[in-house]
Amino acid sequence: MSEFPDIRLWFVRLDATYPWLPVLLDWRARELARYAAMLVPHEMSMRMGAVFNPEALELFIMKKVFIVYSWLKQHGIPKPRLKTSDMARMLGFGIGDELFDLIDQHTLDSS
Repeated sequence: MSEFPDIRLWFVRLDATYPWLPVLLDWRARELARYAAMLVPHEMSMRMGAVFNPEALELFIMKKVFIVYSWLKQHGIPKPRLKTSDMARMLGFGIGDELFDLIDQHTLDSS
């Protein structure tokens, strides 16, 4: 589906409107990977499946970490660090507590 520009454009709009949406996806069913494939440049490999552009994937993950962690905390969801770390790990990234400490120390006003 990611090869259809119109569909990708709707995913961009969806992500802009609901940036916390990855929290609701079934990560074990690979919905998070499919969601990322609609937003992050990648190539398809017969052997490896979707191979993401590493820099684009890193930016996507970091943006989602900032958004999802803050959203989980704002809504009182238990274990926001663990949930956010697990989300990043599903796409191959490890997030340390140092980053969460920095986010907590430098909160942004959402208004």
